[in-house]
Parts: sequence; structure tokens; C-alpha cells
Amino acid sequence: MLVPPDKDRLARFPDEFGQRVLLTVDTEEEFDWEAPFRRDGYGLEHVREIARFQEFCEGLGVSPVYLVDWPIANDPTAIDIIGDAVRRGTAEVGVQLHPWVSPPFDEEVNTQNSYAGSLPAELEAAKFDALRDRIEEAFSTVPLIYRAGRYGLGPHSADLLKRNGLKIDTSVRSLFDYHMQEGPDYTHHPLEPYWVDDERELLELPVTTVYWGILRQLGVPIQRMQRFVPTFYAAFSRFKLLERIALTPEGVTADEAIRGIDIALDDRLPVLVLSFHSPSLAPGHTPYAETQEDVETLYDWFRQVYAYLERRAVLPTNVAEIIAATGR
Repeated sequence: MLVPPDKDRLARFPDEFGQRVLLTVDTEEEFDWEAPFRRDGYGLEHVREIARFQEFCEGLGVSPVYLVDWPIANDPTAIDIIGDAVRRGTAEVGVQLHPWVSPPFDEEVNTQNSYAGSLPAELEAAKFDALRDRIEEAFSTVPLIYRAGRYGLGPHSADLLKRNGLKIDTSVRSLFDYHMQEGPDYTHHPLEPYWVDDERELLELPVTTVYWGILRQLGVPIQRMQRFVPTFYAAFSRFKLLERIALTPEGVTADEAIRGIDIALDDRLPVLVLSFHSPSLAPGHTPYAETQEDVETLYDWFRQVYAYLERRAVLPTNVAEIIAATGR
């Protein structure tokens, strides 16, 4: 999963599927993003705000995918809110593994081990199995989609997901390189959905990011130069020669996201994947939502983005529809 696929692995969608958009939520505990990782000391104060967000999504005709980690899967409020939506068919649940808060706790807590794929295969599997079983019990549904916390795939992740019957992975963040933080490098991975394996049992659905600007065809080479000259890429972005746009309300304005959507649609991406972290639904838990005004800006971002997607005839989709469309 860490090696970019051959072009013949790109997934084909039927013409009638068109171009659609999937909303994914990294549904997780609150923690200090700047502090060292720790097993305790996290919060779940924002969870009650998921009810407002779910109602908001239903008003837009959107079925979010809550990618749930261990603290969320064991929180009664989260189970009630998300479980109700799942039972009514207005949301789906997937797996998100944060190793440092997921049992069994057999590893040292550090940056490298914050990526599930960096753990020994047996420990990665044990943590995944415990979390998957808990999600099935808590939400009375079988999760079919996975995102590694911190996008931390490893060499054993694909086999682990296939053994457990998952159909989609959405851990790849194309055009991003985390190797300086001891994580994976996705700068050469495609934006399009692709099959991870020869048997075409596991679909990779990358989180959507595009390059915008007159130099966007040189995006990856320029990004690699940034490793050695950190200000090089920043200058290109500042002068609008090359800008990396992730389809998220966290750190990306609605106008920027709409530019990114235009590029993704022009490039014929069959599925656009939006993402953000659930603690941003309440003030004070992420760098992107420090105040209530920031939270309201997040909601307005979704209003603007989904209104634009509707004008571009891009329909919301869900995990079940994607699996059906790819014949798996």
C-alpha cells in the first residue's frame, strides 16, 4: 500500500455513476496536537456536537462516514448519536486506528509508533481486531472502510484489512509526505481510486488533494525540493504559482476548496473525498477551530462547498454505493 500502483490498477466506475463526493469524518478524541503522544489525558467534550453536525448533514442530503477510533467507540454519547444515524441509514461507520489509545498497550508511546503501520504486524493486527470488534458491538454494523490514524499505513496493512473483510481503505493522502515525522510518503500516489491488490478485493480511496497553479504539472518535483529548501515551495504558493489544495475545511477556505474541486472534476476523478477531524466541531480542541466563530465558519464551508458541488452536478455518495459501483 506504500508503493504507488501501476496504471492498470486504477479503478473503473460505470458511466452512470458519474462524479460523486464522499464525506469522511476522523471521529476521534481531543488531544493536544503539539504535545507528545500519551495514552491518557484526552477529552471527549465535543462529542455531543456530533448531533448538530449529523442533523446539518441530513439537511444537505449527505450521509457522512464516521471513521471511529477506540475512545469514540467506547463513549455512550457517541454510540447513541452515531448509532441512531446508522440505524436510520443516514450515516455509516468505519474504523480509524489511533495506536496510542487502542489496546493492547504493548508498545512504547512515541512518534514512530503513532503510525499503526509502523508497529509489528502482530500488534497492528491485535489493535485493529479489538477496535473492529468493539465498533461492531457498539454500532451493530460491520465496518467496511478504514483509515489509519495519521494516514499511517504500513507494509502489512493491506493484508490485515483484506483478512478482515474490509473493502475500502482511505488512508492515502496523495501529494503529502510525512517522512520527516517518521511517517509515509504519498507524493507519488495517484489521486484516483485504485486497487491495492491483484485480486481487486481492496479499493484505495485517497483523500482528495490537488495542485492548483500554472506550475501544477511540476508539483511533485517541486515538493521534493522543499525537503532541502523549506522556503522554496512556500514562495511558489504565496505567489500562486503552485498551491496544494486539500478538500477539507481545516486550513482551507471555501474559495480555495472550490478551485480544488474544479481541478478534481476536470481531471475526471470519479470520487472526491472530503475530510476533517470531529473535535473541530467544538471550539478549543484543534488549531482550526479555536473559537465558536471558527466552528461556524466550518459549517459555512460545507454550505458553500455542497452548493457548488450541486451546481456542478456532483452527487453525494456513501461507502455502500462505491462498493456496488466497483463490483466488489
